Amino acid sequence: MTEHPSRKNAVDPAALPGFLSGDQVSGRQEASSAMPDGAASGALPGPLGGLVDAAAKAAKAVADRALGASVADVPVEGEPDSSEVQYHGRIWDVVSETFTMPGQDEPLTRDFIEHTGAVAMLVLDDQGRILLQRQRRQPVRAQLWEIPAGLLDVDGESGLAGAKRELFEEADLEAARWDTLVDFYTTPGSSSEAIRIYLARELSEVPEGQRFTRGEEEADMPRVWLPVADAVAAVLSGRIGNPSTVVGILALAAHQSTDFQQLRPADAEWAARPEAGGRL
Repeated sequence: MTEHPSRKNAVDPAALPGFLSGDQVSGRQEASSAMPDGAASGALPGPLGGLVDAAAKAAKAVADRALGASVADVPVEGEPDSSEVQYHGRIWDVVSETFTMPGQDEPLTRDFIEHTGAVAMLVLDDQGRILLQRQRRQPVRAQLWEIPAGLLDVDGESGLAGAKRELFEEADLEAARWDTLVDFYTTPGSSSEAIRIYLARELSEVPEGQRFTRGEEEADMPRVWLPVADAVAAVLSGRIGNPSTVVGILALAAHQSTDFQQLRPADAEWAARPEAGGRL
């Protein structure tokens, strides 16, 4: 009788990818190098190769999702080696800081704008329209369509309190419903400015006799109520360039696609500004 080789021993273990041949695979990078796309199916015969290849792709997708879920900005611990104000401005200062990177001997010095932080409000009415106001911005020599916004320059003021104040002062509006829409840094390479954008809904107008008197660049700000789809189109076509407005409109569209299930409460932790009114 002729002996037939056992199916169990038909494949040389040395030809198998690491996790099948008994080698331990730890971490996403090693798994990826051990199992490049298509490698498993080339190493195994017939249907088994296809199954292993599919399993490898599924494992890689799981690893990618896990890595994506863990992505978050990491604060730098400790104080800089030195910090000195180089220029005192009317609204903010320019600071020079020296710090040493881990594993390096030579310190680095960087100049940047020390900013108080700010808030912006994506104001959405019951017809699904966004409030935009046009304001002159001298540094870019343009009048920009923007969502209402303002500095957090009142000592001890929380982000939410600042947003309510700015909505009252800039737009003659009050909102009964507030949520955190999105947080971002405007220009983290040259400024410490951090902005929280709130979603303001269930609106009411401030009576004329109680409205705030606006001046300077805010004295004359034309306004428009724009449907969300039109606002998104204005952003994507490059017709709107204010960063808070761009970020806020796109964040609103993203939240609408999930029926607002991922909105954070208005008093959610704000890592960039741990103390109301304090330095970033």
